[in-house]
Amino acid sequence: MRLHVVCYSGRKEDERPLRFQLDDHEYFVEEVVDQWYGPNDAFFKVRASDGNLYVLRRRSSTPEGEWSLESFRDLTRGG
Repeated sequence: MRLHVVCYSGRKEDERPLRFQLDDHEYFVEEVVDQWYGPNDAFFKVRASDGNLYVLRRRSSTPEGEWSLESFRDLTRGG
């Protein structure tokens, strides 16, 4: 699975995700539901344009700020 994230960069780089692409599907972030920080990571729980919830992680310990999908919840099926 390939993940590419496009972020809003305000006071700091990659402040919050605006949209992301999983393989060949693009999703717009409708809402950042929650966000939290670990020692080397930033986590964003987002509601995407498909109505589902995703938890995206940005590793701040790597120069590229690698992104990964940590969780997915299908809300369109009551999940």
